[in-house]
Amino acid sequence: MAFDEKSDVDEVVVHPVERNVQAIAFNYDRRRWSVIDDSIRSDFSYLEKVSEGDFYLTSRTLRDDKWMVSYMVDNGPARYYLYDRDAGEARFLFTDRKALEQYALAKMHSTIVKSRDGLNLVCYYTLPLGSDQNGDGRPDAPLPMVLLVHGGPWARDTWGFNPHHQWLANRGYAVLSVNFRGSTGFGKGFVNAGNMEWGRRMHDDLIDAVDWAIREGIASPERIAIFGGSYGGYATLIGMTLTPDRFACGVDIVGPSNLVTLLESIPPYWKPMVELFATRVGDHRTSEGRTLLLERSPLTYVERIRKPLLIGQGANDPRVKRTESDQIVKAMREKGIPVTYVVFPDEGHGFARPENRLSFNAVAEAFLARFLGGLSEPIGDDFKGSTITVETGVEEVPGLYEALRRRKG
Repeated sequence: MAFDEKSDVDEVVVHPVERNVQAIAFNYDRRRWSVIDDSIRSDFSYLEKVSEGDFYLTSRTLRDDKWMVSYMVDNGPARYYLYDRDAGEARFLFTDRKALEQYALAKMHSTIVKSRDGLNLVCYYTLPLGSDQNGDGRPDAPLPMVLLVHGGPWARDTWGFNPHHQWLANRGYAVLSVNFRGSTGFGKGFVNAGNMEWGRRMHDDLIDAVDWAIREGIASPERIAIFGGSYGGYATLIGMTLTPDRFACGVDIVGPSNLVTLLESIPPYWKPMVELFATRVGDHRTSEGRTLLLERSPLTYVERIRKPLLIGQGANDPRVKRTESDQIVKAMREKGIPVTYVVFPDEGHGFARPENRLSFNAVAEAFLARFLGGLSEPIGDDFKGSTITVETGVEEVPGLYEALRRRKG
């Protein structure tokens, strides 16, 4: 028997032949193992000391004499070992991203932030290298910060190597990720606490975490951006409309702007989820539900946008269709509100092609540097091989016009 009062089961280890459960992993703020089978207890005790990081049992022989084990760390590539049970020794094999070994990367800190109504929010933050000279987990002076909101929303952030955290920290930003209510992995009650709370308490949780970062001297209150994709893009639009004075700018990737049109246009493979959305978000099939959904839709409050906004969209997105971005961009332009709108004609829900991801990140980096004050590399040839198009707002991002001209030339 194994259980955790704060988190769901993260992984189950089963004997390769006998098929009995031997160990269970839980992940609250970090992964921990609960060993059930005494025959592997000493193995796990040894493996916990082999390397830094959280370890995963990735494969094992049918004789169960050799295990492949990986260690996830926050400031480098994953490390793989071959563990010989008979000898009681683990031999290092390789890392999964050798190119990262040459770089000094930032550590990720975990913390628990109390929401205004008493929930525990598991959060992770990363500080730029050199910003915390005494190593107490707080920068020497408040930093510009990016609030990075995960998608889903029925997903979660975890401790470990995070490319977006590393990228943004390298540019001089503190980076904060929040497991707001509705996130998975923390029990049914925590997920259910997000029911009918899109644009309300789910957003309050993000604001509470931002306030914590300000109180702790991590974030400079006038230099905070909100950045996310899918639900995280929706959260960005909510942040820019319902709390327009809290953020200096926002980056939205494939975020819904109108929850009614989002649910009316769901793809066929989402049809079985209609009742889930009705329970957790709102029911677009009833007049009461539509009223609630419109109250929670950023498009309803577009005139409140006062800070710079960058929107990225895949033209072929089947989940959050291009209409979701088109309609808020159109409304902003009609009201004379500046916006930069980037569209990829060959992308869907998010950006899959590396060339497209690189080009959008180059635009986002220049955008953040202008409005948040961090570092930025020139766009240069980052558009090579990309299908990036900019529908409006070229003038808002330094170097964007020139980069587009170079690509055409």
